[in-house]
Amino acid sequence: MKIPALTYNMGGDIISSRISDAERIARYKALQLTPEQEAELLAYDKAVEADKKTEYDLPPDKAKIAQKFAHAGTRKAPTAYKFTPRQRKPNATKGGIIAELAEFLEKNSQFSIADLSITNKERQIAFSIGGDSFELTLVQKRKPKK
Repeated sequence: MKIPALTYNMGGDIISSRISDAERIARYKALQLTPEQEAELLAYDKAVEADKKTEYDLPPDKAKIAQKFAHAGTRKAPTAYKFTPRQRKPNATKGGIIAELAEFLEKNSQFSIADLSITNKERQIAFSIGGDSFELTLVQKRKPKK
């Protein structure tokens, strides 16, 4: 049994299978062509399969216009965005309040505070009293709209 050779496009899909000239001519019989027309059609089919230029191809300038209207051709590469993390302005007021609260808890508190640490210099203080852990979070409200 003869296995026909296959032709693949760039995507790997089968675009046609190789068949013999005799099989092609047998298929042309339904078109009722003259022997000269059969020979011309056979040569054209072979040129198309070999991806050669033929007399029916568009000139390069018209092919470019045809591609534009067919929305074919190369795909535009997606835009590569460079995201940079937003830089916060330091808030000296919040930092000062957190530092004062930490100092107060450490020196002036009536409770025996252990493991006092400022976990976020403008936002959080963590500490322990006895076996319990606590966390203070400072939140600054937005100014009301006028």
